[in-house]
Amino acid sequence: MKILLLGSGGREHALARALAADPVTDELLVAPGNPGTAAIATNVALDINDPGAVAGFAASRKVDLVVVGPEAPLVAGVADAVAAVGIAVFGPSAEAARLEGSKAFAKEIMAAAGVPTAMARVCTTLDEVRDAMDSFGAPHVIKADGLAAGKGVVVTSDAVEALAHAATCLVRTGEDEPRVVVEDYLDGPEVSLFCVCDGVDVVPLVPAQDFKRALDGDAGPNTGGMGAYSPLPWAGEDLTDEVLRRVARPVLREMAGRGTPFTGVLYCGLALTSRGLRVVEFNVRFGDPETQVVVPRLRTPLAGLLYSAARGRLSTADEPRWSRGAAVTVVVAAEGYPGTVRSGDPVTGIEEAEALEGVHVIHAGTRRDDDGALVSSGGRVLCVVGQGESLDAARARAYEGVARIRLAGSHHRGDIAANVDSVSIPS
Repeated sequence: MKILLLGSGGREHALARALAADPVTDELLVAPGNPGTAAIATNVALDINDPGAVAGFAASRKVDLVVVGPEAPLVAGVADAVAAVGIAVFGPSAEAARLEGSKAFAKEIMAAAGVPTAMARVCTTLDEVRDAMDSFGAPHVIKADGLAAGKGVVVTSDAVEALAHAATCLVRTGEDEPRVVVEDYLDGPEVSLFCVCDGVDVVPLVPAQDFKRALDGDAGPNTGGMGAYSPLPWAGEDLTDEVLRRVARPVLREMAGRGTPFTGVLYCGLALTSRGLRVVEFNVRFGDPETQVVVPRLRTPLAGLLYSAARGRLSTADEPRWSRGAAVTVVVAAEGYPGTVRSGDPVTGIEEAEALEGVHVIHAGTRRDDDGALVSSGGRVLCVVGQGESLDAARARAYEGVARIRLAGSHHRGDIAANVDSVSIPS
């Protein structure tokens, strides 16, 4: 099978490792890729947000499967264009991708499907935002309606900060009227669950938890994710079944009933609250950095699973098998992240880290300079993944790997998966 994977971040490097290791993969192309994917696949220059360009390239190279990593190409309609030329594509149509592209639309779908979520108001003015904040009370949850690369949400008890974020979200950047979603705050720990969907059937992967805040103790601003771990020993054994029953399957039925069946990954961001399971958000692609800990635990070949979903044949796919061990990933971020970051600094120590047992390094924001040296080129530069028989062992290995990485001005959280035993679900 010839596969084209779209994207250039840590998620795509993690997916590329699994796809390249699948015996059915004859050739793996990654567009545009990064230095990590270049070591295991063929990177190609391609505008992945141009549906026509992607479809034309896939057809010219006789690709069997296109896997779309980031959200922007999906919202732009890349999956539609690829499907139109008869190539299997793992990723939803532009209409179905609105589940991530518009939080207001996602709320509409959840209401229609009876999916438990936070109460919310969709606002178009600051006066409406103030009224909603007064109604829900603090902490205030303010979400940009559209795509924001995982950084469009502010949760704060500071009303001034909340309104300032809302004002930023309401700045018109296109023809559509800008909107902001104000939500009731959800207490309890958060869980990420990826559900592989073929429009009708759904196959869950294993839960993970990520760490959104920049600093230890969940302090600092929101980021795209500073680390993750799996499994979740504090989550109930019936959690996945409950998510399928109350969230994933109802959403699939609702989307199919509207004539926009959902194919791809339905990323369910969940909160286990004192009032029960609630959906925080949907994404329509693999999450980052959760992919870095979920995919390494998968023992079933990934390419076959994604191809089955793309062809509407999940009912015939092998049930995913998982390792009994654990995985922890720690993000090494550039100076200034998640604000204005410094780039172009040399990155070294990766080979030393990967020489450690149970450690591998994922490239998230790196490039080669004119001399071929590896340098930083983004906010989240590397993800160091540790695997072991237990979370403690996996965590120790991840941080041993982080200690080998050298990047001037870099920072990372020191508490990823550190307090798992103290996580509790409010009663």
